[in-house]
Amino acid sequence: MDTSKYLAGEVTARQDLCADLWTMRLRLPSAFAFQPGQYATLALEDADGVHERPYSIVSSPAEAELEFFFELVPHGEVTPRLYQLRPGDTVYVRKSAKGLFVLDRKRGHGQHLLVSTVTGVAPFVSMLRSWARDASWAPAGTRMVLIHAGSRSWEFGYAEELRQLAAGLPGVQLVLSVSRHWEDADWTGERGRAEDLIRKYADAAGFGAGSTAAYLCGHPQMIENAKGMLTRCGFPKADLHEEIYFILPKAAAH
Repeated sequence: MDTSKYLAGEVTARQDLCADLWTMRLRLPSAFAFQPGQYATLALEDADGVHERPYSIVSSPAEAELEFFFELVPHGEVTPRLYQLRPGDTVYVRKSAKGLFVLDRKRGHGQHLLVSTVTGVAPFVSMLRSWARDASWAPAGTRMVLIHAGSRSWEFGYAEELRQLAAGLPGVQLVLSVSRHWEDADWTGERGRAEDLIRKYADAAGFGAGSTAAYLCGHPQMIENAKGMLTRCGFPKADLHEEIYFILPKAAAH
């Protein structure tokens, strides 16, 4: 491993949420600068070479460790290797954070619509943690609606923390929704896919085109559907921010 490019991180904690979702914290030997919403590139080395992939950072920049939220991709190159890690193990981190998926301060909008699926909530947790730690992180009067969806409620790795953050931050509304409620008998909250709920909650909050920045993170189909709907509602391209976690395979030609 080229130590001029990577920092050696030690796994300090791991929490398994279900069979294919888990969180992990890393301690690095030196400071790692990033903005809430950015990602870090994690790497592992074995006999087959170096395997690396970018992952959104859950923690806020003020925290001493980096936190990540993973979903196991059974035949993927990196997550099956990450899945084997336990506290005390080493994972390498490229020295610079990357990404433009940060709070849009250029357009001057005070309203921000955050939409995510499963692990796509990671950058939004980082943003809300940062705001909770430092009230000046977001301009006065900032309002946010966070719509976070999964197939079932046990995919919400940060539900309780998000509820607490939303309760403590002025102008933040949290919407948790499951799309396969028939498989989750105890769920009593909102139902439906993330993109199906945008109009309902954006309209109720008065989050309209021209005054709202939208941030879409997670499953590419959700992002495509949400972008189409928001575009039809008049949202300009400059107000649509996206972070796609993987690329859907192209449909076979007929």
